[in-house]
Amino acid sequence: MSDWYRDFANSGVGTTITKQLGLPRPAVLRRYEPGQPLLPGPAVIGSAGKGRLRDELTALLRGAGVTVQSPVTADGATDGEKPAAVLLDATGLTSPADLASAHDFLAPAVKRLRPSGRVLVLADPPGEATSPAQAAARQALDGLVRSIAKELRGGSTANLVHVPAGAEGSLASPVRFFLSGRSAYVDGQVVGVSAADLPAGEDVEAPLAGKVAVVTGAARGIGAAIARVLARDGAHVVAVDIPASGQALAEVANDIGGTALQLDITATDAPARLIEHLRERHGGVDVVVHNAGITRDKLLVNMDAARWNSVMAVNLQAQLDLTQALLDAEGVLEPNARVVCVSSQSGIAGNRGQTNYAASKAGVIGMVRAWAPAFAERRATINAVAPGFIVTEMTAKMPLGTREVGSRINSLQQGGLPVDVAETIAWLAQPGSGGVNGQVVRVCGQSMLGA
Repeated sequence: MSDWYRDFANSGVGTTITKQLGLPRPAVLRRYEPGQPLLPGPAVIGSAGKGRLRDELTALLRGAGVTVQSPVTADGATDGEKPAAVLLDATGLTSPADLASAHDFLAPAVKRLRPSGRVLVLADPPGEATSPAQAAARQALDGLVRSIAKELRGGSTANLVHVPAGAEGSLASPVRFFLSGRSAYVDGQVVGVSAADLPAGEDVEAPLAGKVAVVTGAARGIGAAIARVLARDGAHVVAVDIPASGQALAEVANDIGGTALQLDITATDAPARLIEHLRERHGGVDVVVHNAGITRDKLLVNMDAARWNSVMAVNLQAQLDLTQALLDAEGVLEPNARVVCVSSQSGIAGNRGQTNYAASKAGVIGMVRAWAPAFAERRATINAVAPGFIVTEMTAKMPLGTREVGSRINSLQQGGLPVDVAETIAWLAQPGSGGVNGQVVRVCGQSMLGA
């Protein structure tokens, strides 16, 4: 969907007017297209402290066809070409004094970053520090990265990945995601990885080839985008939605060569029906995306029980029931399965008039974190994505002022697209993302609301 202000601000006359008036000029974001290179230019890699990942990062990027520059000159690069990505290996920090080297590397390198660039910092988890000084240095990177993300312009993003010792093998998937166009609307985020047994030789163009994926709420909007992106990445998608959306559901399924399953996920027999369908038609399932959700907004004091209960049933209880049933059904949830649950920025920051919705979406986060250890024991993962303001048919019906405020109060100064949520989910669904478990990734352009 078109963003009228972004399009105007990037036009000839619009650029002049916004510059004269000091108005924001949202960038056209670099989004993923099949076949495009990982980065549209070189990358610069530096270290803070005695980093242990620099050589591995260099080999990973060169293997992906990226030219790696060394920051050996005062302007942060070895030649005149501006970098498309700046990577800092901050593992090995021992005290806040080590952070000076982070500044010394980042300041000149970020200054030269080209539009839609990527800043990615890799560090040890603060929770595994062996002293207060070391914990302070590691935690300081959180504030550093989030602040850099708010300073960047031109559609660039900054993110932080925690890589504990022994989890180096899980590094490739998050690095590729955060540097690529898939992460266009993921900004100012902190994601942790852990050691995992990962498949060798994953096809980066079709990482889900041969996989079966279930997407609930797939008839329209974000759900339809998720189904399309998973299918693009090679999966056979079982698109699920209520019978009332049957025609739209069939159109999505036919368009992607998938299967349509009309199912009210809140029905008592929904788990059994889904499992029967998967077992008989597909032999099992590799990816489950809990996307279905509803809103029934009212101020708490005006909210009746029906509004509260219906939102809880669809947004939270159904995810619990379906996931538990899949775990209990022998042979249905395939080894190395991926479950991705759609939460919301409202579940993190809260939202006026949405006590029921925010409570349900916060509950999804609690569910994911609690289930992560059990999934790890099965060599599977469960994660959540938390969308911010995403431009859909529903948001297009909002009053102009409300819509504009929602779109602009983030570091990228624009609303996200359904494909931005879908790309993040598709990344978490990949076999190579087995080291990402129990995480919550906001797809919000670094919204000013919430954490």
